[in-house]
Amino acid sequence: MSTQRQQPETETESAETTSEEQRDEARQSAERRERKRVEAEERAAAEAERYHLKVFRYDPEVEGKQEPRFDSFHVPYETGMTVLDALIYARDEFDASLTFRHSCRQAICGSDALFINGSQRLGCQTQLSDLDQPVRVEPLPHADVVKDLVVDMEHFYDQMEAVEPYFQTSERPEGELEEQRQSRENREKIKKSTRCIWCGACMSSCNIAAGDNEYLGPAAINKAYRFAMDEREGEDMKQQRLEIIEQEHGVWRCQTQFSCTEVCPKDIPLTEHIQELKREAVKSNLKFW
Repeated sequence: MSTQRQQPETETESAETTSEEQRDEARQSAERRERKRVEAEERAAAEAERYHLKVFRYDPEVEGKQEPRFDSFHVPYETGMTVLDALIYARDEFDASLTFRHSCRQAICGSDALFINGSQRLGCQTQLSDLDQPVRVEPLPHADVVKDLVVDMEHFYDQMEAVEPYFQTSERPEGELEEQRQSRENREKIKKSTRCIWCGACMSSCNIAAGDNEYLGPAAINKAYRFAMDEREGEDMKQQRLEIIEQEHGVWRCQTQFSCTEVCPKDIPLTEHIQELKREAVKSNLKFW
């Protein structure tokens, strides 16, 4: 009797086990389908969020690359990605020979100034999401190209050095340990001019600099302004600086096109500073007998 009663229980347990296995298999199958669906959506999204970069290429030392051209790169987009981020991705993932300058990635070093979609910008400061595609990346205009996006900055540095871009004074405090004080008002006056990061964007945008290789340029004149207007240098040194910038290829070559002010990544009112130096130069030459 007991044997007959156990047989139905065994059959029932077997049926329940089979049913559970079927449910597990159905659940696993559904999970696999869901994973495939999500992966397909992610792939589609990734393809949709790829940014098309057209990057200027030129290498005078490699045969076959001596003719300037544009290479295309399709870079997967991530929120907050900058042009510099995209270039770094293209170099690391697609073409290790892609050459460009960069350093701090915080708009301080000024080394990654580029010509992006027709305007001088810092690569690290320019969001991809703000640009129309394809994003066209070129070296700074009006400068000799060394390789790809790297230009020769020697002339720019020479112009900066021509205005003696360092603090000089003959009027020192009497006390050996006494500091040279500057008024709050004077500091506010020159504050914006001190922001220059020597990126060269303003020089590249200037039509006068493009046609006159001896023109000091907006960056150098702004640097002269920073020191000429600093009250701690004294009138004698201010006069010396004005003599430097009022030469034939100095402030008088500026035609107030405001292109330098428009492209400055640090929002320095370059054109305004140049015009103020013009006024100072005129006043310094006025004589009343």
